[in-house]
Amino acid sequence: MIQSMTGFGKHVAQLPSKKITVELKSLNSKSLDINARIPQSYREKELELRKMIADVLIRGKVDLGLYVEITGEETTAEVNKGMVKKYMEQLAQIAEGDDIKLLELALRMPDTLKTDKDDIDETEYEAIKDAMKQALSEITVFRNEEGKVLEQDFVERIKNLTSLLEQVNAMDPERLATVRERLERAVGDLKVEVDANRFEQELIYYLEKYDVTEEKVRLANHLNYFEATLKSDDSNGKKLGFIAQEIGREINTIGSKANYAPMQQLVVQMKDELEKIKEQMLNVL
Repeated sequence: MIQSMTGFGKHVAQLPSKKITVELKSLNSKSLDINARIPQSYREKELELRKMIADVLIRGKVDLGLYVEITGEETTAEVNKGMVKKYMEQLAQIAEGDDIKLLELALRMPDTLKTDKDDIDETEYEAIKDAMKQALSEITVFRNEEGKVLEQDFVERIKNLTSLLEQVNAMDPERLATVRERLERAVGDLKVEVDANRFEQELIYYLEKYDVTEEKVRLANHLNYFEATLKSDDSNGKKLGFIAQEIGREINTIGSKANYAPMQQLVVQMKDELEKIKEQMLNVL
């Protein structure tokens, strides 16, 4: 079973005076890259929250949003009256205006609100962790569903590659016969006498250079291995990526050795199928 790196999870927890929202978004990445947006009061818990994400998501570019909204009368913020007055006095010296206008401008300036830093409420933090677990559960379900779609596409592509390989196998005897005939005709056109035994030896040696039996066997093994890895319990994106590279290596070798237009056309189709696999592979965990 494979898992996508694309996902979304969100959970909202309602407390008596606060609403806590945890939101997770993930995209593909070579490693785990977490971008956290959390309130300043919870910065000391950031490492713990990051570890919770890393233990579950493992890989991907992850955006964490933690939002704490006060829904009751509770607040720790107060207007810094002294700072606001100083701003208003300075603004009055620069431009004319009534007190209400100056007050509006002053309140937009830095440090006009002061917040008493309280200790983190353990009940509230437990609610945050529970919300995080729920959001992680949701994003995991999302990733699994996306993974199923990718797996179906991979199975179809591998099936197409297997079919094309079977066509290559069926065509190979005809290809070798055509290459042999072409060489014999080319030598005949030279109108020179050649030693028949020596020519046959050279011909066999030449045809062996164009033999793709080994590549066909390896390609078939790689295709089977890819399909078996898809069915494993873990999501093996990196392993599947390596197998896809090996599949590409064998396809390229067959193409370079083919020396036969109909087989090279099949190789082009195989490369097209493999390219689609590689594009999707970037999103597999």
